[in-house]
Amino acid sequence: MSILTILLLGFLILITDFLEGLTGFGSTVLAMPFAIMLVGINIAKPVLTIVGLLLSLYVVIISYKDILWEHYFRIVTFVVLGLPVGMWLFDKLPENTLKVILGLFMIIVSIRGLIIAYKGSNHNKAINSLLLSLFLFLGGCMHGAFSSGGPLVILYASEKLPNKSNFRATLSMLWVSLNTIIVLQSALSHRITPDVLKLSFYTLPFLAAGAVLGNLAHHKIKEGSFTKIVYVVLFISALFMFK
Repeated sequence: MSILTILLLGFLILITDFLEGLTGFGSTVLAMPFAIMLVGINIAKPVLTIVGLLLSLYVVIISYKDILWEHYFRIVTFVVLGLPVGMWLFDKLPENTLKVILGLFMIIVSIRGLIIAYKGSNHNKAINSLLLSLFLFLGGCMHGAFSSGGPLVILYASEKLPNKSNFRATLSMLWVSLNTIIVLQSALSHRITPDVLKLSFYTLPFLAAGAVLGNLAHHKIKEGSFTKIVYVVLFISALFMFK
């Protein structure tokens, strides 16, 4: 693997980890389409899962008191039910099909998020609890397949976790739980190869920089502006999934 590829992946991780350090979501789902273009899905998925686990662990450690455990357990229950379904889909469906499915979900969620962000919270109609639970299950399916279940889980979190610090900490605890399961499953199925571990190690300085800068921004910068940026980049990333 060339130095240029490593640097491009590293800067991609720095930018997307900055956004997740700020908001509590987005790093993997934003990085995945570009990482797939750089190294392929079989390398991109385990590397970004490992990086995502380390980033979320950092956020949980520094903001443990902000976790809302009642919502965490509700989220994790439904998401874990969908996790094995997504892992099965990843093994059974062709790569192009997986990319199209993820791209469509990303477009739907990003457009909805932008509409809400620009109209304001007063225009956000409450979503039925049963439908929110279905979104969590589908988010688990997506996370098992792509390590990118964030977009659908965000629909629940945006309804139930209005405080940005609770939002970030609770979601980060969820990613720690899910990514730990996926890393263990990937290790047992021999998907975490020496190349994956080596590339993950090379990205650590970029991960550290993005995480620290994102945390500083979380405490200093208004959340609304960065939420809009996240959804714009999410939409742009979705377009790359169809190439």
